[in-house]
Amino acid sequence: MTGIVESYYAAFNHGDVEAMLSLLDESIVHEPCQGAPREGIGKFREFLEHMNRCYKERVIDPVILYSPAGNRASAEFFLEGKYLKTDSDLPAARGQHYHLRVGAFFEIGGNRITRVTNHYNLQDWIDQVSA
Repeated sequence: MTGIVESYYAAFNHGDVEAMLSLLDESIVHEPCQGAPREGIGKFREFLEHMNRCYKERVIDPVILYSPAGNRASAEFFLEGKYLKTDSDLPAARGQHYHLRVGAFFEIGGNRITRVTNHYNLQDWIDQVSA
């Protein structure tokens, strides 16, 4: 379904968790850059709520590509953010701003996103918020 990834990032930029979740399959698999995969929409909701407590982020200049069949997509973009609340064992939050390149990969089935995989350079982010 061409356009679903664009809708996903539009909802992200508006901070609309419910709109984001409406685009996901109930058995969504989220593969973060760091840590174990999360399975199911409930776990993804928990992840989004955690992220919204700790970060204020916006996707900038996304480039989105779909496979010919429309069942896979990729996106590259910059993430502009503000670190709001210290996240686990990461550096202390002091309202630092950051600008990070991100790659994301999607599987799509039944007009829903069934997998989201994100990749970014964690050390680059740590360096930015520690400066």
